Amino acid sequence: MAEKTSPGEFIQEVRDEGRKVTWPSRNELMVSTVMVLSFVVMASLFFLVVDFFLSWGVDRVLFGL
Repeated sequence: MAEKTSPGEFIQEVRDEGRKVTWPSRNELMVSTVMVLSFVVMASLFFLVVDFFLSWGVDRVLFGL
C-alpha cells in the first residue's frame, strides 16, 4: 500500500509540480486557438453538407420525392 501524505505535503508537491510546467506564450496560445476554431468550423461545414445529402437521399428512397 502507498504511504500516506499529509495535506500540507500534498499541497507542497502540487506547487512544486506546477513550477515545472512550461506555459505557452501569448502568441502560441492565440495561434492554437485560431487553429482549433478553424478546424471546428471546417468540421461543422463538412458534417452539415454530409447530413444534407444523406437526408436528401433517405427522402428520395423512402418517399420517392
